[in-house]
Amino acid sequence: MRGVMGAADRAVSLAREVMMGQVPGSLVHDVQNDPRFQHRGVDLLWERPGQQVLGVEVKGDRQGFRRGTYFFELISNAEKDSPGCFLYSIADLLVYVFVDVQEVHVLELKPVREWFVARAKEFPLKTAKTRTGAKLYTTVGASVPFRVVRKAVPSAVAVHRPAER
Repeated sequence: MRGVMGAADRAVSLAREVMMGQVPGSLVHDVQNDPRFQHRGVDLLWERPGQQVLGVEVKGDRQGFRRGTYFFELISNAEKDSPGCFLYSIADLLVYVFVDVQEVHVLELKPVREWFVARAKEFPLKTAKTRTGAKLYTTVGASVPFRVVRKAVPSAVAVHRPAER
């Protein structure tokens, strides 16, 4: 679990860095542990001067970049039949972070989700196993090439590489 949480923390940190860099003077509020936002699929609130506050779902991926794919989470926990955040999140943005190469993809969730749902059967389903203590659970998602998403919904995807550390 420590590896998963470490990757998640790094993903949130990189997402925050990109958002703050895009809009100087903005604030990013971490609401991951706030029950009012957990069931809504929102990890961060991005407060930008003079603009609407945006809800942000952050997904960290430790391996996806080498495969060139997003893992759109459709079932969060197969053992409990919990829906995946890609389908239920009310976030405005899905910030998908390839942790291994420190690349951040900012996707407007609604148009990307609408595009995906209309052609979901075109993409293979994959599973990922996660251990939390003594328990193991299975997540199910669609493996979707990011080049396909960028071509199909170009206005809804932006790619960023945070400054070198």
